Amino acid sequence: MQEWYQIADVAALDTPALVVYPARVAHNLALLTSHVDDPGRLRPHIKTHKSREAVQLTLAAGITKFKCATIAEAELLGSCQVPDVLLAYQPVGPKARRLLALLQQYPRTRFSCLIDDYEAACQLNELAQAAQQQVPVFIDLNVGMNRTGLAPAAALGLYQQCQALPHLTVVGLHAYDGHLRDEDLAVRTARCHQAFAPVAALAEQLRALGVAPVIVAGGTPTFPVHAARPEVECSPGTFIYWDGGYGQAFAEQPFLPAALVLSRVVSQPTATTLCLDLGHKAIAPESPLDKRVTFLNAPELRPIGHSEEHLVVEAGPGHGYRVGDVLYGLPHHICPTVALYAQAVAIENHHLAGEWPTAARDRVLTV
Repeated sequence: MQEWYQIADVAALDTPALVVYPARVAHNLALLTSHVDDPGRLRPHIKTHKSREAVQLTLAAGITKFKCATIAEAELLGSCQVPDVLLAYQPVGPKARRLLALLQQYPRTRFSCLIDDYEAACQLNELAQAAQQQVPVFIDLNVGMNRTGLAPAAALGLYQQCQALPHLTVVGLHAYDGHLRDEDLAVRTARCHQAFAPVAALAEQLRALGVAPVIVAGGTPTFPVHAARPEVECSPGTFIYWDGGYGQAFAEQPFLPAALVLSRVVSQPTATTLCLDLGHKAIAPESPLDKRVTFLNAPELRPIGHSEEHLVVEAGPGHGYRVGDVLYGLPHHICPTVALYAQAVAIENHHLAGEWPTAARDRVLTV
């Protein structure tokens, strides 16, 4: 009996390779939508997959709002005729001009972006005026990640300043809490409520002033918490492919692994070790060596060395592996792993079924 991940015609596939299982992607999307009262409250991030095919499946699931981190990702979404795209980045320098170019090139898509600095807002306003465009913006809030954004208590002033800029339309608030990764859901929930409380207080201030802000909050780890807030748009990303790290840390979320990396044994340097063609350029290497990949059909293999083109693993005495054997690897961190591949190979009913180009891994598409 075949395991779900096995590929009948794997001999035709060179390695290392990224493979994706569309039926599992569709399952994860259906599971996501089942956790909210309205799919209009979903704004998934495309940083994990960066592909047109995954966007199309997401649209087919009834999701019309998306989030992205790069101009290339935003352009990919525009080319897919996505109705609503949030660039979760403050555009400065050439990025601001490129965003304005997207507004002109894809008028059917409503593009918005983040702002946390008044000078940057003024520069964007000037560019929008010159282009005769109106740019929707979200005020970016720092809720503890300390990466971007303003403290919520200090954000009211910027919100009002941006409201006065004639070519910006302030839509609402953005609060990403990616630092909340506690494996205990109760602890993660309590910390999420604590981080969100100042955001809720700011939103209440704005409502008292006659403004009804849209709130975009969270990622995959805090999705279960924010999904219960009727006033929040949720923006998970990793859920769509899932990975070993999230599967271990967030067991309460039953998403399925939907993308793997395939590798072959290319050498047996000693009686107990194997060398695989899964180097730094084929699997995200930022995690500790023991948390980069788990082989579904060889879970006992233990990584002991990693370089640009090779992964050395300890197999133990009398292991039985041979040069040429195929290993199915579950990445610990799927998002940067996907960006290492120009395309993913789709697997349907255990067979190769075309390619999903990782189109938005490029920094520039046309704009």
